[in-house]
Amino acid sequence: MPPTSHPVEQERTETPEYPMARAAGCPFDPPPQLREQQQESPLTRVRLWDGSTPWLVTRYTEQRALLADPRVSADVTRPGYPAQAPVTGNNIGFILMDDPEHARLRRMVTAPFAIKRVEALRPRVQEIVDGLIDELLAGPRPADLVQAFALPVPSLVICELLGVPYTDHDFFQDNSKTIINRTTSVEERTAALGRLTAYLDDLVGEKLAHPEEDLLSGLAERVRGGELERAEAARMGVLLLIAGHETTANMIALGTLALLEHPDQLDALRATDDPKKVARAVEELLRYLHITHTGRRRVATEDIEVAGRTVRAGEGLILAGDIGNRDSGAFPDPDRLDLSRDARHHVAFGFGVHQCLGQPLARLELQVVYSTLYRRVPTLRRAADLADIPFKHDGSVYGVYELPVTW
Repeated sequence: MPPTSHPVEQERTETPEYPMARAAGCPFDPPPQLREQQQESPLTRVRLWDGSTPWLVTRYTEQRALLADPRVSADVTRPGYPAQAPVTGNNIGFILMDDPEHARLRRMVTAPFAIKRVEALRPRVQEIVDGLIDELLAGPRPADLVQAFALPVPSLVICELLGVPYTDHDFFQDNSKTIINRTTSVEERTAALGRLTAYLDDLVGEKLAHPEEDLLSGLAERVRGGELERAEAARMGVLLLIAGHETTANMIALGTLALLEHPDQLDALRATDDPKKVARAVEELLRYLHITHTGRRRVATEDIEVAGRTVRAGEGLILAGDIGNRDSGAFPDPDRLDLSRDARHHVAFGFGVHQCLGQPLARLELQVVYSTLYRRVPTLRRAADLADIPFKHDGSVYGVYELPVTW
């Protein structure tokens, strides 16, 4: 099987001789070195690209506690923050801020992602999914599930929600890929972010002149009322646009591949029409795959006692959720994919005040996809050897670049 990677693991250099080889084995599992570290201690020092040595947190209990601790900061500009790359002035969204500014901005976009509002979108999401499956079945075989289905589903949904023309999807998807690719230079990432910000700024301007029933129009109205700067609205739009399609698209494709590699679980999912069982399956796939492989980054603002160790004020923290979601203390037999498991307490969406804003929408999209695709295409199967499938080892969001399938 192709190797899996973990950016934190590549950065670990406890000694110059520390092994940095990527994990060999199942592409859905975290590197075995992280499992070894989790068994040894919940905290260990790691070295980053800039020579800093933050704490790597590998156990579920400590991760949840720290994510909810008010003495832990998400502010990327704070000294000691374990950034993945040099911090530039235009790459800060509200997810990388602390309260009260974080709360002020987040409140402005909370309502469209409320559970009841999102649930009202289910018929439209179902319509989008069915339409794309119709096109898939009418097209050539084999097909790339990423381009034909996994990427268009959340892209269409977030475009409609935000008020972004889907006809521009190539532009924003290409720039999104540049931004989240860990091998991208600072200059390339800054340029891509600048292009997207300018694009969203233009859209906010259009909404100011001609408001519609969408999220960007709501932000434009706040700009008109003096609650929000236009530049802030554009940056919020960029954040929501990237997060709204990249993460779910990767979960659709990688989740499908995981199910194809676990046919007993796929059969069980295909056989049920119980929404509660489908929802449970989604939570287990989110836990098992945990596509955010760079860890959630934080910095302590005060001294904190963690599992018998003292994290000093100003020291960075990297909370590796992929191995946290494979902690046997929280999930018995954690390396087994079990769609009947109650896994909703996973940390795939984070925890505390910074937990993912769009999680209700992501859950709904995955529920519709996972309950529809495999029933409508019951003979769906890989059209390439697993070893030939290109995994996103270079991305901060894990997944596959392509997934050739046939039926």
